[in-house]
Amino acid sequence: MNLVTLSLGSNIDPEKHIRLCLDALAETFGELQISRIFESEPVGFKDSRNFYNLVVAFHSNWSVARLQAWAKALEMAHGRTPDMVKCSPRALDIDLLTVGDACGVIDDVALPRAEITQNAFVLQPLAELLPDERHPRCHTPYATLWQRFTLGRQRLWAIDFQWQGRFVSQADPLPRKVHAR
Repeated sequence: MNLVTLSLGSNIDPEKHIRLCLDALAETFGELQISRIFESEPVGFKDSRNFYNLVVAFHSNWSVARLQAWAKALEMAHGRTPDMVKCSPRALDIDLLTVGDACGVIDDVALPRAEITQNAFVLQPLAELLPDERHPRCHTPYATLWQRFTLGRQRLWAIDFQWQGRFVSQADPLPRKVHAR
């Protein structure tokens, strides 16, 4: 069984689509580890609504191809089409971040996903969820990668979020200003 990590995002009715995605993940893969959910300003999008982003981890023996096909089918069930413009609003975006220690292009999927070290909306939830897990390529713990990360213009903040009648995410009690490092 491999530890699988996924990045989830939505900026079209995000509460609804994130909940439906978590339902589908739990139904398919069982017990989930779920990061806090962050609202973030869109990166690379023009005139777009804020995103909800989170990371989910679970164990699976599925192949990379099967995991990717499942994720893309769920995205399409939520209105995504193969011809969508890259930086357009979306009900659901599911990206396969890691599958165990896999490195390289496997079943046409680049692992680990480059966005782990490039985007705060991926790295912060991943570092909070799995701080001691190591990035498969550089072998640095995610918490260390987050400590070294330069935010630049990326802004995100944790939000309150309930799923299946319980809080899976809570906002910071006192808002913190985000400073570029």
